[in-house]
Amino acid sequence: MTVADPHRATHRAIEAVWRIESARVIAGLARLVRDVGLAEELAQDALVIALEQWPESGVPDNPGAWLMATAKHRAIDLLRRQTRYAHKLEEVGRDLDVRQRAEPDLDAAIDDQIGDDLLRLVFTACHPVLPTESRVALTLRLLGGLTTEEIARAFLIAEPTVAQRIVRAKRTLASKKVEFELPAPHELADRLASVLGVIYLIFNEGYAATGGDDWTRPELCQEALRLGRILAGLAPGEPEVHGLVGLMEIQASRLRARTGPSGDPVLLMDQDRRLWDRLLIRRGLEAIDRAEALGGMFGPYALQAAIAACHARAPSREDTDWERIAALYQVLAHVSPSPVVELNRAVAVGMATGPADGLEIVDALVSERTLAGYPQLPAVRGDLLARLGRLDEARLEFERAAALTRNGRERALFLDRAADHAKGTPAG
Repeated sequence: MTVADPHRATHRAIEAVWRIESARVIAGLARLVRDVGLAEELAQDALVIALEQWPESGVPDNPGAWLMATAKHRAIDLLRRQTRYAHKLEEVGRDLDVRQRAEPDLDAAIDDQIGDDLLRLVFTACHPVLPTESRVALTLRLLGGLTTEEIARAFLIAEPTVAQRIVRAKRTLASKKVEFELPAPHELADRLASVLGVIYLIFNEGYAATGGDDWTRPELCQEALRLGRILAGLAPGEPEVHGLVGLMEIQASRLRARTGPSGDPVLLMDQDRRLWDRLLIRRGLEAIDRAEALGGMFGPYALQAAIAACHARAPSREDTDWERIAALYQVLAHVSPSPVVELNRAVAVGMATGPADGLEIVDALVSERTLAGYPQLPAVRGDLLARLGRLDEARLEFERAAALTRNGRERALFLDRAADHAKGTPAG
């Protein structure tokens, strides 16, 4: 073993610790300095110190507490040095004095509140004053512990673009004076919807990548699932949180079956269900049960989870309860109406009562402006047309879908479907 080997092992350990502990450290600091951007900078400073010291001294027994204590001391030093933080120093100093007198172990006091702090960090990173792409980048950075490079690679965008989004997000939170606090009761529903939307957007980009050459990016699904599980632990009384977790667990259970040996897409109806992860399915069904016990089965995510459960419970494609799925989509369309929900309802209706009924729903969506660049619209229409024997029309729809998608694997799938129908072969 070379001299450098132990240092490399320590650096890997530090990376693992950071991924696990960074959100807790940033959340605890943000409560002290009331500034998420500054809190992250202080946490990063502590990480740099760890990278310098731990290879020589070894990883401490409680690395999270070490990072928290180091960052906290740097926060106090910084506030003392900079005159523009003088007033804030006075406030923080008084707060620390009170806490130290009332609770001799300040680090223990921070740990006692870490759940609330993490929840505050979740709501701050996903605050509605930020554009969606900034919420996603900031959430992955602050709560996921991902580097700018990792986020850029996951979403196939330039690293400077991600860095700019994160910087702008922090500036916006500061300029808008967004408080590091839990939403007021009358704001909770909208703010929680924003958080859930960000987490599910991250998951969906992993489950069905919108660009690049990979059909799926499992690491994004895993990160979204981790965030969802954390949120479920922090907000156990919110049924929609459990609904989202249940939905992601069940969808993630299919990841192994969604690609063939060469990475080519395998659609739901053609998947080998023996490859579905039964543990994830069980966890998903348990999360759905929790949502139902809390009286939340008519929330948008709980309804989508119930639809996913229909697929998970069916031993084969022929045994799928399409009538129930179509009925659930009908309820979802009432609760959370959108053209995409209607398109999915068309698929379910087409399976439940026949392709002609599904096509009628799709045809009503053709002029929908929000679906103008959505490749799944012509793809679904092409499938329904093929099942009706209208193969030339189906071929044109699949060619249109191929022209719209930015995912290389999906484009190849659509072109293969188009070629099949050009030969006069109906889709199976």
